[in-house]
Amino acid sequence: MDYITLGTNNIDSEHICCAFSDKKCSESYELKKQWLTGEFENGYIFRRLNERAKVFIEYGPAEKAWIPVTAPDYLMIGCFWVSGQYKRKGHGKSLLQSAIKDAEKNGKTGLITVAGIKKLNFMSDAEWLLKQGFEICEKISSGFCLLSMDLKKSVVKPFFNDSVKTGECGIKKGIVAYYSNRCPYSEYHVNVSLKETANKRHLPFKAIKLTTMEEAQSAPSPATIFSLFLDGKFVTTDLSVCMDSRFDKIVKKK
Repeated sequence: MDYITLGTNNIDSEHICCAFSDKKCSESYELKKQWLTGEFENGYIFRRLNERAKVFIEYGPAEKAWIPVTAPDYLMIGCFWVSGQYKRKGHGKSLLQSAIKDAEKNGKTGLITVAGIKKLNFMSDAEWLLKQGFEICEKISSGFCLLSMDLKKSVVKPFFNDSVKTGECGIKKGIVAYYSNRCPYSEYHVNVSLKETANKRHLPFKAIKLTTMEEAQSAPSPATIFSLFLDGKFVTTDLSVCMDSRFDKIVKKK
């Protein structure tokens, strides 16, 4: 299987799987590339199938991850996606194995990632990961779980930071969206689609962009790509909630 790893030498000429043909998100797409370029200096890896497809894995040192988790000496898996016609062809296992090999080569204790206790949009599939050898370290009331695959005995078991334990944010009225440029869809849909959706419903709206690792590591949700709160309560990681046609259905379901 032909995979390529992106870095500063080829990020300008290679696509990053998501939103590469979405004109609305062209600015968001470039912002994701800028984010990746900065994170390469921290040992971040972006590896994908050498096709125009959403088949890729991202990971890096957990200490540098834009996720509110403490996991010394682990690799943190961020986005991990195999879509459409490429499912059930071994790509997920191959990409995961490449991350395991990197963890072993660098003497890491293991791999860690965040998923939904039940499947959450824009997050890895916990059920599949458990079948690959991951175990649940911790669950929190907002529906997230922390999964680890230990390659050697850990001194400190990974855990969620205190900022996510309540499942609430500090603003208790209206819509609040926390997001970062970890995703090439978030900038546009938070600041255009969700703003319009909130205005149409006469709901107070605030977008909080996580612009540093420190901000992300103290965020009120483990899903720092995008998390929507309503009246202070966590609602969803599903970016499609930003759109007028989806907002009411998703919020009502929650």
